[in-house]
Amino acid sequence: MASSTALSLSWSSSPCWGHSFNGGGNETLKVPERRFNFEVVSQKKAKKLRKVILKEDVTDLGKQGQLLDVKAGFFRNFLLPTGKAQLMTPFLLKELKMEDERIEAEKQRVKEEAQQLAMIFKSVGAFKVKRKGGKGKLIFGSVTAQDVVDIIKSQLQRDIDKRLVSLPEIRETGEYIAELKLHPDVTAQVKINVFAN
Repeated sequence: MASSTALSLSWSSSPCWGHSFNGGGNETLKVPERRFNFEVVSQKKAKKLRKVILKEDVTDLGKQGQLLDVKAGFFRNFLLPTGKAQLMTPFLLKELKMEDERIEAEKQRVKEEAQQLAMIFKSVGAFKVKRKGGKGKLIFGSVTAQDVVDIIKSQLQRDIDKRLVSLPEIRETGEYIAELKLHPDVTAQVKINVFAN
């Protein structure tokens, strides 16, 4: 690949070598050939990511308030100009942690209230429901979730959403158990005593 040709340098005097050449002509210096082996290693281009917090829901990316790593170009060209995300800073990270703690405390408070309400329902005993009687044990109509909610409100002054109440079909007199889903982790059971008047 490389031929064995001599390298020609010309100078009249060179103070860096500490030599001076006499004579007005150019001097030729022969330098021995050296071979240098260079190895080229390809490297992957480093992915540039930005840590951002979403200000609003972004389809196929995440929900509002979510902390994400996105490509720098996507953030610079789309998320930032449209105002959908903000670059994460230590101050924002601290605020986000405080907000998460506040939300967690609120969830815990709601769960504790649901547990207290479940204990109240357990201690009350049975709620009495009067219906017009029919033949034998049959009653006219049926007892619905709305009836249970109305009885709870009248006796305990507690508002319960009727969608939280699940009860069996009640068309006869007797004792039944209704379940109230007060919280994802808390379910209360309420006894209902149906009798004919």
